[in-house]
Amino acid sequence: TTETERKIRMVQLRTVSKREKILFPVVLLMLVALLLPDAAPLLGMFCFGNLMRESGVVERLSDTVQNGLINIVTIFLGLSVGAKLVADKFLQPQTLGILLLGVIAFGIGTAAGVLMAKLLNLCSKNKINPLIGSAGVSAVPMAARVSNKVGLESDPQNFLLMHAMGPNVAGVIGSAIAAGVMLKYVLAM
Repeated sequence: TTETERKIRMVQLRTVSKREKILFPVVLLMLVALLLPDAAPLLGMFCFGNLMRESGVVERLSDTVQNGLINIVTIFLGLSVGAKLVADKFLQPQTLGILLLGVIAFGIGTAAGVLMAKLLNLCSKNKINPLIGSAGVSAVPMAARVSNKVGLESDPQNFLLMHAMGPNVAGVIGSAIAAGVMLKYVLAM
């Protein structure tokens, strides 16, 4: 991106209503459960957490899930994966090839997001900062934070974090749906 592009300031289009915030996870889960039932458990947990936070009905439970529980689950997930990880199984050409493909896919996704934002700027009256496109991968929240940090380096008053979180979360949803498609069609072969 050029210095001028990194200085593009994004404007907030509108305020999202509480009703929309509550309906989004419900509608998303219904669509995914109907079209891709294999992806429903993963996206279901995402939608359930979102619904708990936005509804405001289970505030204490929502606070626990967002803070303490997520840290405990992350530790247990890391321990369980690490306990199963044996060097002679991990350091194989097939596994290293999968890791390499992941790195390449990540790079292509980031570059495609930047290029798509530049393309949209050619035909849009409201300019989009191309750094927003680079956040469209499923590395939450780091990709959005990096986009914001690079934007702040070019213009200290250009806060892009909340704008970057939209494509960032869309990347998570897209990744989960892609995994559901692969589970449904690739494993069926």
